Amino acid sequence: MMRVMLTMVATMIAALLSAAAVAQQSYPSKPVRLIIPFPPGGSNDVVGRMFGQQLSDRLGQSVVIENRGGAGGTIGTDAAAKAPADGYTLLLVSIAYSFSPAMYKALPYDPAKAFTPVAPIGAGPAVLVVHPEVPIKTVKDLIVFAQAKPDALRIASAGIGSFQHLAGELFRLQGKAQMLHIPYKGGGPAMTDVLGGHAEVMMGSLIQTIQHVRTGKLRALGVTGLKRNQALPEVPTIAEAALPDYDATNWWGVVAPTGTAQAIVARLHGDITAIVSSPETRKRLETEGAEPLQMSSPDFGRFIQSETTKWSRVVIEAGMKGE
Repeated sequence: MMRVMLTMVATMIAALLSAAAVAQQSYPSKPVRLIIPFPPGGSNDVVGRMFGQQLSDRLGQSVVIENRGGAGGTIGTDAAAKAPADGYTLLLVSIAYSFSPAMYKALPYDPAKAFTPVAPIGAGPAVLVVHPEVPIKTVKDLIVFAQAKPDALRIASAGIGSFQHLAGELFRLQGKAQMLHIPYKGGGPAMTDVLGGHAEVMMGSLIQTIQHVRTGKLRALGVTGLKRNQALPEVPTIAEAALPDYDATNWWGVVAPTGTAQAIVARLHGDITAIVSSPETRKRLETEGAEPLQMSSPDFGRFIQSETTKWSRVVIEAGMKGE
């Protein structure tokens, strides 16, 4: 009897493995959902939609973009964490993903266990901008003004726990510059209010801000990376302009729910790497002030962990808490 039972179990396991293999070989056989955990209009949305169209072309299936914003990206991230691990739900992650463990003490998912890293897409700095009617021309001018008149300037961000928020907090800590933080529900609404003069300052992503700098609707004071950006070569880095230790660079990538078959992860990694390596993608990213990132899936996981360690220190030092 025991031998019969063992034979039945072995047969069932073999059947399941065979079915899984067939499913992986036919992947994808239906549209793939890409969750962007932020509202339309910000850098995550811009990158996600650009990337989604190209991934659709490579997969031969539609990639359906789903914006699920709120709570610093944690609402959309939670939705992805709870999705079936079948390769048909992917999550666009950015630097905001590395803030969450320190920002939110009761996350509905475990960021260290909920996802499998797939591949990075690119990275790009923010640019510190002011409304052109503000009488501030340099990073040092801004620091001096903010020190002399605390909270007189309003600094807009894409929301509590966003990259723009963290970049602004790092600037405040290092420059001892006190500005009134105004969080919005996404980078799009924040940019609209800065353009309208309802807030004076913003750490806008280059991918979102550059067009307004070029048309004179915003004045760029400094970029947040460690080197000048080729899209705005005349604009100094914040590090060279005033704060030598300042560095804040956003990044974007793709993860899948833990349990997604390794064959599917490998397929997606290969497709994403091919997209990122293409001259078209490189040109589009560079035009927007960003650059492609390439690394293996395990290396991407280690990169996310190192960013989590770095930015958790900033969150704690700044006393930041998620809503």
